[in-house]
Amino acid sequence: MNYRHAFHAGNPADVMKHAALARVLAYLGRKDTPYRVLDTHAGAGLYDLDGASAQRTGEAEAGIEAVLAATLPDPAAALLAPYLDAVRALRSSGRRLYPGSPALALALTRPQDQLLLCELHKDERAKLEKRIGADPRAKGRVKVLAQDGWQALSAHLPPRERRGLVLVDPPFEEPGEFQRMVAGLEAAHRRFATGILMLWYPIKDLRAVDAFRRDVARLGLPKTLKVELDFATVRSLDTLSGSGLIIVNPPFTLADELKTILNAIAPLLARDGKGRARVGWLTAAG
Repeated sequence: MNYRHAFHAGNPADVMKHAALARVLAYLGRKDTPYRVLDTHAGAGLYDLDGASAQRTGEAEAGIEAVLAATLPDPAAALLAPYLDAVRALRSSGRRLYPGSPALALALTRPQDQLLLCELHKDERAKLEKRIGADPRAKGRVKVLAQDGWQALSAHLPPRERRGLVLVDPPFEEPGEFQRMVAGLEAAHRRFATGILMLWYPIKDLRAVDAFRRDVARLGLPKTLKVELDFATVRSLDTLSGSGLIIVNPPFTLADELKTILNAIAPLLARDGKGRARVGWLTAAG
């Protein structure tokens, strides 16, 4: 597996995913009791948008840079503030840094909350360990594991805290990822039925995405939210045209919050200015 997220960091898919992640963490933080975040495919944790990899694709310009430069409607701006403030805080040195999910979770969780970050790729894991180790907020509450993320769903659930989020965000560089997602979701829910389970997927092959949605629905898990953002017309199976999330047990506020956020930023992220957001229940809300 030769995937490097550095080429895609801060792109429209990242913005959509991380906006949702930030809202989930904000909700979990409303209670004083600690919670745990399990990130099954953590990546390097932090990315330099002025680096050669990001500059080679320029994808962040149509993603986080477009959102940071925009004047957003007040409701969306307020909901996005924790996420965008975390991004801005990384730029105090003048470098255009962007947080992957581990860095964003570290910024938005509290001293009593725990993070478990899985990354198999040796080079990416070394970068993650270095960056997490350099952050004093991580001391005593963050573990980086050289473990297969799919195996982690069985090995580390349920968490000791009995509260938390499981983020599944595979690179989709190998065949069968959609099938592994369905199996992983079923396994995670079986062990941690009360947890918030969030799975990201790319929208390229519409038939594959349709089949994935049907397979998730067949699991019959209650409270399963589907969130999708189209930012391009599908022209090639090799081109990312949209971003999707399956969220089981979402916070009761999340569906409405994401509608507000995505309707505000969809025109900014879309290549033709006509981005489309879809937020709805895949299985009954209760």
